[in-house]
Amino acid sequence: MQAFAALFRFYAPRLKSFLMRQGFTDAESEDLIQESMLNLWRRAESFDPAKAGVSTWIFTIARNCGIDRRRRTSRMVSTPVEPDVNEPDTDPSAEDRLIGWQDETAVRAAIARLPEEQATVIRMSFYSENPQSEIAQILGIPLGTVKSRVRLALQRLRQMMMEDAK
Repeated sequence: MQAFAALFRFYAPRLKSFLMRQGFTDAESEDLIQESMLNLWRRAESFDPAKAGVSTWIFTIARNCGIDRRRRTSRMVSTPVEPDVNEPDTDPSAEDRLIGWQDETAVRAAIARLPEEQATVIRMSFYSENPQSEIAQILGIPLGTVKSRVRLALQRLRQMMMEDAK
C-alpha cells in the first residue's frame, strides 16, 4: 500500500497537468486522477514492461479515462441548445486564424534553427506532450539533461522570436 501511495504522490501532479492540457477543468482533472489510479490498482497485473514503460502505461490509462469521460458527457447533452444572440461570438475571425497560423509558422521556423538536441526535446515535450521523465527514458539521457535542454531551448526561442519581431 505504501508503494501505491508513493506512486500516487509522484504521478498525481503530472497527470493533473497532462489532463488540464487536454482541456479538463481542475475538478475534472482531480476526478480523472482518482479514476485513473483506481483503474491502475485494479489492472496492475496487466502491466507488461515489454510493451511500455510505467509512465507511458499510467498516462495511457489517464488518457483513456479522459476519453471515456468525454464520451459519457457528450451522450448526456443530446438536446441542441439554441445560440444566445446576446452572447459574443467565440469563434476566431479569419484575421485571428491568420495571425495564429503566422505565429505557429514563426515558432516552427525558430525551432528548426535550434540545435537538434534542443529541438527534439521541445517537439517531444510540447507537440507530443510527453512528460520530461518519459523523454529522458526514450532518449536514454538523464532527466536533468532534458530539463536543461528545455530551459535553454525556451530561452533561445524567446530570444529568436523577439529578434524576428523587430
